Amino acid sequence: MIQSIDFNALNSVSSVGNTSGKTAVSQTPAESMKNFGAYLSDALDSVAAQESNVQVMNNKFLLGQVSADEVMIASEQAMLSLQLTTQVRNKVIEAYQEIMRTQI
Repeated sequence: MIQSIDFNALNSVSSVGNTSGKTAVSQTPAESMKNFGAYLSDALDSVAAQESNVQVMNNKFLLGQVSADEVMIASEQAMLSLQLTTQVRNKVIEAYQEIMRTQI
């Protein structure tokens, strides 16, 4: 499900400053990339799990164990997750291409 994607990982970055006037050390770029990579991996695993859930639901429907409504809901959720993943991929590619066109 799209609702099961954990967007709280994006909020886990520590703040740059605090009220005492001292600045807290934020994550290094390497650590940030690890966190982002783990987040992407978890999101892709979630999409793959939804796709396999649809296959299981289809098999159960053929055996008469679930209704057509449940199969349609599961397949629509998987389709929406896949569309979201595709759009995120397209945006990442566009951003990369824009960075590569930037002249220094």
